[in-house]
Amino acid sequence: MNFDNLIFDARSFVTVASFLSFLGIVWWAYSGRRKADFAEAANLPFADDDMDARNTEQGHG
Repeated sequence: MNFDNLIFDARSFVTVASFLSFLGIVWWAYSGRRKADFAEAANLPFADDDMDARNTEQGHG
C-alpha cells in the first residue's frame, strides 16, 4: 500500500463521514419533535420588542 492509496482512502472516508453527518443533521432538524423548539426560536428576535412595548405602556399608565 503506497501513500497515494492511503490519501485516497482517507478522502473517501472523510467524504462518506461528512455525508452521513449531513444526513443526520437534516434528519434531526426536520424531525417532528423539534418543531415547537424551532418555532419558539424563530420568535426570539421579537421577544425584546414585546417586552419593551409592555414596559413603555406600563410606564405611561
